[in-house]
Amino acid sequence: MTADDTTLDASAPRLEVDALLDDPHTRIVVCCGSGGVGKTTTAAALGVRAAERGRRVVVLTIDPARRLAQSMGISELDNVPRQVKGVDESAGGELHAMMLDMKRTFDEIVEGHADADRARAILENPFYQSLSAGFAGTQEYMAMEKLGQLRANDEWDLIVVDTPPSRSALDFLDAPKRLGSFLDGKFIRVLMAPAKVGGRAGMKFLNVGMSMMTGTLSKLMGGQLLRDVQTFVAAMDTMFGGFRTRADATYRLLQAPGTAFLVVAAPERDALREAAYFVERLAAEQMPLAGLVLNRVHGSGASQLSAERALAAAEALTDQRAEDTDADAGTDAGDDTDAASAARAENNLETGGIVDLDGGKAGSRTAAGPSPAVAEHVTPTSASAAQLAAGLLRLHAERMQVLARERRTRDRFTALHPEVPVTQVAALPGDVHDLAGLRAIGDRLALNLTETDDTDTDD
Repeated sequence: MTADDTTLDASAPRLEVDALLDDPHTRIVVCCGSGGVGKTTTAAALGVRAAERGRRVVVLTIDPARRLAQSMGISELDNVPRQVKGVDESAGGELHAMMLDMKRTFDEIVEGHADADRARAILENPFYQSLSAGFAGTQEYMAMEKLGQLRANDEWDLIVVDTPPSRSALDFLDAPKRLGSFLDGKFIRVLMAPAKVGGRAGMKFLNVGMSMMTGTLSKLMGGQLLRDVQTFVAAMDTMFGGFRTRADATYRLLQAPGTAFLVVAAPERDALREAAYFVERLAAEQMPLAGLVLNRVHGSGASQLSAERALAAAEALTDQRAEDTDADAGTDAGDDTDAASAARAENNLETGGIVDLDGGKAGSRTAAGPSPAVAEHVTPTSASAAQLAAGLLRLHAERMQVLARERRTRDRFTALHPEVPVTQVAALPGDVHDLAGLRAIGDRLALNLTETDDTDTDD
């Protein structure tokens, strides 16, 4: 394998995407990775490909940019799965898509586990409104809640999850447990104690055992906020155990054999460093890792021409052009002796008489040959051709240097994690904004660059 080869080493395990999607035991595919590496596009492309291969698929995205809806031709995604039109259903599959509405999902939990009066009290509580709209970890927790709901319905052959954009690999795996522990933790239980005890005993307990704590909390949180929290806790009393139970159940679902994690990364140092961290964390948590999707990999149609050879050829052309320029300068004196004849030609005066150069015929000639105007347009100078060739060679050298850098970065990852199957996705010339683009990504996911090492790709 040459230094500029973009394909994987033959010894590296390859991720067989079609086999993964076709396996009826694969029920959940989770796309994770750092921000900006193409998780949403990858999830959508997997959904399209699986549906067109005969599976009933739903894609759950948490992407606030709504790019998934645009690429699938849907005016808007919300908390309800919507069927995607334009997907080839001849194999019997369907594609649906939805975007997580964090607050609406939390509201559904409340409405599903409380009677109408209690649910209304919770939904109208100011602390709950703040918690459901943006409390740390709520988005990740609600993503897992929605995944659990979709899987429990057993309506879909395959659920593809686009994980929330996170700064750390720990957020997606830890946030559900953190929020579940908070809602079922000692702090909440302490706040709930006065409401649960009730009567004079409750007041005595509050006055004696809680006065100092609530006084301190009132200073820290504000009196009104503390009352809102206590009201919220009292209303949520019957639901607290359910949060941790559901969080644990969803966590076990992620560890189940029917789940497959795909780590998505760009062939860049920071992205692959984060990918390696994901791989290690998934292994530590006993999460089933299917492999790495190396996205937006560059290629070249002339990979046999190395960067060094291209630069050497460009330098040779530049040196030759400089020598030709010096040689042309030596003929300037001889050119001066022809100035008079050039002037006569310019004025249509030759020894044979006046020659019509302006009669509108491309073949008009002077006695000495074709008109200067025609010659200028039909005969490119060798200097300009050499300059163009040298520029193209330098561009090719830059591309090959990018390829070599991507390969070194990829090889460092595969050396550290030789057990992780990898598929490489060649970069498309432009952004993906429709089903055709998602199909192209799906084709490249399955092709794995095993036959495209000489394909010219671009960002």
